[in-house]
Amino acid sequence: MSVDPAANGNALARKIESQGDFVAALHDTVVLAGQHAVRRMVWADPDFADWPLDDAALWPRLIDWLRLPQRQLVLLAGSFDSVARQCPRFVAGYRLWAHAIQAFSPAEDDVPGLPSVVLAEDLAVVQLFDRQRWRGRISSETSDLRACADRLDALLQRSSPAFAATTLGL
Repeated sequence: MSVDPAANGNALARKIESQGDFVAALHDTVVLAGQHAVRRMVWADPDFADWPLDDAALWPRLIDWLRLPQRQLVLLAGSFDSVARQCPRFVAGYRLWAHAIQAFSPAEDDVPGLPSVVLAEDLAVVQLFDRQRWRGRISSETSDLRACADRLDALLQRSSPAFAATTLGL
């Protein structure tokens, strides 16, 4: 289902000026993705170290969205080491929902320029421009959605699968 961002009048538009603002924007985007039956979300960050992936309030919202038919969460990171160490709830959920969650690492040359972004296709984009000061914005403008989607698609085309949900031993 495609959502017309113009119908929102960019009501989502707001600045992100703190980590709390970013967490709220992430929660809002996941809820809206469920309400608008968005099929795909892409979350990108160099390492997800400061993201609230293990937030007890985020998981039920994410699971509600993943339960909808044909949903896909794509994670793109230069490294998933901090996720594996710091986010046991997320890792356990990832194992259960591996059919709907895919993780990728970009080509080595692309890692330094990897954005911190949440893209809910055709609905909203949450961008952090300054990770240290938690400065960014959330938008539903068509131009912002298109630019972000194009950038992430280019990165994903040069990426390889990473962060296996399970490991097989011999």
